[in-house]
Amino acid sequence: MKGRHIALIVVLLLVLDQVFKFYIKLNYHLGEEHNIIGNWFRLNFVENPGMAWGWQFGGGIGKMLLTLFRLGAVIWGIFYIRKISRKKLHPGFVLCVSLIFAGAAGNLIDSMFYGMIFDKGLVFDPALKVWTDYEGVAALSTPGYSSFLHGVVVDMLYFPIIQHYRLPAWIPFWGGETVNFFQYIFNLADAYISVGVIALLIWQKKFFPEKDSAEANNKTI
Repeated sequence: MKGRHIALIVVLLLVLDQVFKFYIKLNYHLGEEHNIIGNWFRLNFVENPGMAWGWQFGGGIGKMLLTLFRLGAVIWGIFYIRKISRKKLHPGFVLCVSLIFAGAAGNLIDSMFYGMIFDKGLVFDPALKVWTDYEGVAALSTPGYSSFLHGVVVDMLYFPIIQHYRLPAWIPFWGGETVNFFQYIFNLADAYISVGVIALLIWQKKFFPEKDSAEANNKTI
């Protein structure tokens, strides 16, 4: 796969991710939810100061460190994609890496710039050690609600496929509890990363048949 094809794929994925996030950010109240297909596919606007799938750590400093980590990963990804495109590896492998890269870059854009261009967003209160909510719909504004590297990621995709299911009492630890599946709220960038990683795990033998053949020969010897 040629470098310009990879660049086009990444750009298209980033544009789709950012357009969707801008639409939600500029039109939805924080916590606003709408059913799209039945009640199992919904748009539910939340903001995430942490990692994919709502994982987070630390406060303002933790947020800045996470953004810097994302920045380093994206810079490394640029050089890695350039390297594998020149080696002419399996197109499927290159596509998976491009998906993961686009997902990381998409969330990096939120973290780096959203605090500077929107007037509302989650802000960490160091006294209470919590991220504080806001009211109303955000608008484009400079200065924004925060500073460079302190923006929060916009999430909106919600698929509660199984709702309010009570686990059987015989299940250890969680028996009798009520659960929802799938309870995480995520965005397109998170989906890119997840699809890329899962595809790599499923089709790694197809992407690297020479490696499997070499390992088989070594075992035979």
